Amino acid sequence: MLMLIHKLSIKHGTYMNVSQLSSVIDQTRIKFRHLSLEVSVGQLNVNLLHLLPPTQQPRWRLLPIFFHHKNTDRYPPSLTFKSNEESMLPATTKSSSNPGGVIKCKAAVAWGAGEAMVMEDVEVSAPQPSEIRIKVVSTSLCRSDVTAWLSQAQPPLFPRIFGHEASGIVESVGQEVTEFVEGDHVLTLFIGECMSCRQCISGRSNICQRLGLERKGVMHSDQKTRFLLRGKPVYHYCAVSSFSEYTVVHSGCAVKISKAAPLEKVCLLSCGTAAGLGAAWNVADVSKGSTVAIFGLGTVGLSVAQGAKIRGASRIIGVDTNPEKNEKAKAFGVTDFINPNDIDETVQQVIKRLTDGGVDYCFECIGDTEMINTALHSCCDGWGMTVTLGVPKTKPDITAHYGLFLTGRTLKGSLFGGWKPKSDLPSLIDMYLKEEIKMDDLITHNLPFTDINKAFDLMVAGNCLRCVIHMPNEA
Repeated sequence: MLMLIHKLSIKHGTYMNVSQLSSVIDQTRIKFRHLSLEVSVGQLNVNLLHLLPPTQQPRWRLLPIFFHHKNTDRYPPSLTFKSNEESMLPATTKSSSNPGGVIKCKAAVAWGAGEAMVMEDVEVSAPQPSEIRIKVVSTSLCRSDVTAWLSQAQPPLFPRIFGHEASGIVESVGQEVTEFVEGDHVLTLFIGECMSCRQCISGRSNICQRLGLERKGVMHSDQKTRFLLRGKPVYHYCAVSSFSEYTVVHSGCAVKISKAAPLEKVCLLSCGTAAGLGAAWNVADVSKGSTVAIFGLGTVGLSVAQGAKIRGASRIIGVDTNPEKNEKAKAFGVTDFINPNDIDETVQQVIKRLTDGGVDYCFECIGDTEMINTALHSCCDGWGMTVTLGVPKTKPDITAHYGLFLTGRTLKGSLFGGWKPKSDLPSLIDMYLKEEIKMDDLITHNLPFTDINKAFDLMVAGNCLRCVIHMPNEA
């Protein structure tokens, strides 16, 4: 064991928080991968790496030899930096028994398009700077996972670990991370928020330039993976990959949430439910007394319906080919149900007849570009708006007659409902805890991690809304 005690030479009376102290440490070039900084004040020992976020941190005074809290001059504390030989080794060579080292765990690995996932023992590397490693507690299966697994909208990348709609607990943090500590409860984010790029500071967009939708199967920071299987890299999905007992994400791709929130429920806010609510509230800005048509009554579509109902829409028309969704849809605010297989007219003809010329807002939640054209035709002249939320499985190009737009219709895209994920998701958590929004009824199945292939089968067959997958290490 190698012990180092380092005395900082800093101007007397200087005040700094822990973030500023980190900068001082860097300047003195004490760069161990897992530096332990301890402060002893009387009988109290404090690990500075586990203090509150920077805005809540106490202020400390550094003297040439002693490290004082401004209210503890009675007990001159000592400043000690500890490291050992093992800490200086690259993170990939550390033992999994040490905090921040490599962890071996189970992950559901997809080896080919549409092939059943295989439970494999993978190595999850330590979080790199600005990253955190999460113990996944609950993760739900989203239609986007299925589309990517089938390689229906993007080039195939295998082997790969899917999953992006998840909740968990922070297991360790990398350097430069100040907003998270071990034990924090978090939601993963498939689009992040750096809070400093042009898009983030614009106040007009949630499409972060640094941490946007990742399609290459790697991490944003260094274009590498954090998973190894028998020495070979395994691709990520949306820089999250929650179908693993542990995963590493950029700190900008996770949001801290209240520990009062049930992780097995609120994981749905990591994607589908938030996307639907936001499309109604942020993107379309549904108004009281308006009329709405929703194409596709899955989790996203029903969340749109809930959002429209809360906004006071007078008529909400649901369109779906599955008759079993009719009753469920009513509970979320749908007033009229149209099954395209049961009518002799076109869908747009029925909608126009029901609404005296078309609805105020249409939402395409299927991922079918031909249905976008139907939705545009279902909107009214003058101000009718169509919002598209679905991920196209095939034919990503949209074809529509220019006359639809000349008469005042608009087409808008919606990614994650326009929410700024780190800034806005905590408010949705609060709304859920206050029972102002509901999600529990969207969960139709709960399965153990070992049955993940069954979850995919249910989704492909159209027999579930959201299936929550519970990890064996669930808290």
